Amino acid sequence: MGRYKTRSLMKKAGLEVKSRKKLKRTTDSRHKLPVAANLLNQQFQVDRPNSIWCGDITYLWTLEGWLYLAVIIDLYSRKVVGWALDTQLKTFLALEALRMAYWRQKPAKGLVHHSDRGSQYAAHDYQQALITFGMIPSMSRKGDCYDNAVVESFFHTLKNDQFGDQIYSTRLEARQAVIDYIEMFYNSHRLHSFLGYISPNDFEKNFVLK
Repeated sequence: MGRYKTRSLMKKAGLEVKSRKKLKRTTDSRHKLPVAANLLNQQFQVDRPNSIWCGDITYLWTLEGWLYLAVIIDLYSRKVVGWALDTQLKTFLALEALRMAYWRQKPAKGLVHHSDRGSQYAAHDYQQALITFGMIPSMSRKGDCYDNAVVESFFHTLKNDQFGDQIYSTRLEARQAVIDYIEMFYNSHRLHSFLGYISPNDFEKNFVLK
């Protein structure tokens, strides 16, 4: 069937084409900055909180333009322990998420921090912050999204649960939606299959009680 016939039938049936979402690359690994070894190697199951964190950045489209979200996730509980939002894809964005995570959780030295090898995470300021916090850097292999699959899965869940087919008019609206999702729903109430269908906060509390 030709496209004109298809369009005519769709119009009669009241159907509209669902447009493809805009895509934007957030990882720029084309740099000459030092890159850490992949210590995680897709071993995503750990036995205690604040032993391995994973960080990454994604993009959210609004009618005002792009909004970028950086998160830090604790592999033990799948909890978002740190996050930051900004209109620019800079090292400062990733650093803000890291600082929030550190001051919230206050992990012991020796925590493994895993990320992709993007310029934000390989930057001197970010690597210096890891040294200051006593963290050990680990980075994914080039172009392998499965090396950071837990954070990628969170981003997919966020976009499906909170955004779906909705496009926010302003960055401020999108920002509030993300904050509400992370702080009021995902960490506190969203049942996670990997955790035995309890929330990340409850899973973390159970460890403390044990």
